[in-house]
Amino acid sequence: MQHSHRRNQVALGLAALPFALAMALGTGKVQAAGFQLQENDVQGMGRAYAGSVAPGDCAVVVNNPAAMSEFHTSCLQFDLTAINFSTEFHGSGTDLLGRPLTGNNGGDGGTTLPVPGTHFIMPINDQFAIGAAMSVPYGFQTEYNDRWMGRYLAQTTKLQSPALTFSASWKVSDEFSLGASLIAQRTAATLGSAINLGTILAQPTNGAWLPQEADGRGTLKGNDWGWGFDLGLLWKPTDSDRIGVNFHSQIDHTISGRAKFEVPSNLLPYFNGAFVDTDGKADFNTPAYARASWWHTANDRLSFGVDIGFTRWSSFKQLYVNYANPAQAPYNRATIFGFQDTWYASVGADYRLNDEWTLRAGIAYDQTPTVDAHRDPRVPDGSRKWIAFGAGYRYSDTLKFDFGYVHLFVDDGKINDTTATFDTLVGHFESYGNLLGVSGQYTF
Repeated sequence: MQHSHRRNQVALGLAALPFALAMALGTGKVQAAGFQLQENDVQGMGRAYAGSVAPGDCAVVVNNPAAMSEFHTSCLQFDLTAINFSTEFHGSGTDLLGRPLTGNNGGDGGTTLPVPGTHFIMPINDQFAIGAAMSVPYGFQTEYNDRWMGRYLAQTTKLQSPALTFSASWKVSDEFSLGASLIAQRTAATLGSAINLGTILAQPTNGAWLPQEADGRGTLKGNDWGWGFDLGLLWKPTDSDRIGVNFHSQIDHTISGRAKFEVPSNLLPYFNGAFVDTDGKADFNTPAYARASWWHTANDRLSFGVDIGFTRWSSFKQLYVNYANPAQAPYNRATIFGFQDTWYASVGADYRLNDEWTLRAGIAYDQTPTVDAHRDPRVPDGSRKWIAFGAGYRYSDTLKFDFGYVHLFVDDGKINDTTATFDTLVGHFESYGNLLGVSGQYTF
């Protein structure tokens, strides 16, 4: 909508407006534990993953390949975990002129997604074993209403990083085992948000358009394969204790894809060839992390342990999209992450009721690398407190099933974020999560 009367201060306010716009992947901040998934092992989930890299079920193919040396028969396991994440925004926003951002609070931006996992171990002899797995170590999705007040920051975010793992272990002695894995990881991303075309056009049209009077939309879809590795160690200092350590490398990607723009046809001439569909690519990595576990068998019924993990999220420096269309460059900028390294710690236990049933429980604390200065609505993460419960049922000597449930208490994610078109969203996100998993393991 155009206006015949404009205030002089509008033109003055727009004089300093830089023509920069971080679109699609350029505005997407991959944030923290919200993207990192541990849900590859339902048995471990029931005790908050305490003892995850010590010997357990077939998921050690991924969690610590050295622990495959403890398997004397072949093992095949299927896991399926439903991840429910809920997040709602509470706050307000303003555009460049200080006027309230129109729209609602976006509704529940969370979703429920299934995360599958498949693990296989085959002993070669008393010293060597090999294994393979399909898991999803990174993944997330948020989606808000099209006309919500934070639409210029985020509308749709989807990230999936399924990985194929090929592992081998070597039992050096009765006390020590070593393991290594080769990882092939495919990361696919879909990131979209609205574009405040009114702000961009205000200066060149001398106020004929104002912020929020014309919206466009940009979406980038891309994918890439990357390669990494795991190194694992298992130490058995006593007959009752298992200590495991695993290191997972950083995996680098150059995500290539297609950027699609939705802009009213009558406005396209103002942009001199920008905001038309084009190819794009961006460097992106999933961070390195390390985990250590101790698991103690107290007697034939009770066992317990701890887990501690470190993730090097500070490897994220910035994200910049290189568009094939050179006319898009003036409307693009790098996104600064400001992530901090994080720690994860858990305590859990198993209690064997009888030959068929085992009960599990655990608690954990999972730090978020996001900081208030850089948090945005794509993954409005906060530090999490876990409470976990699980059960295992042994149907026969070769077949067993596991069940797990986790509730995540997520700290409020404060936000004070400004787009390249000077739209500011201020407030906080209230979030929580639930995990529900089931797995079956067959040994032969």
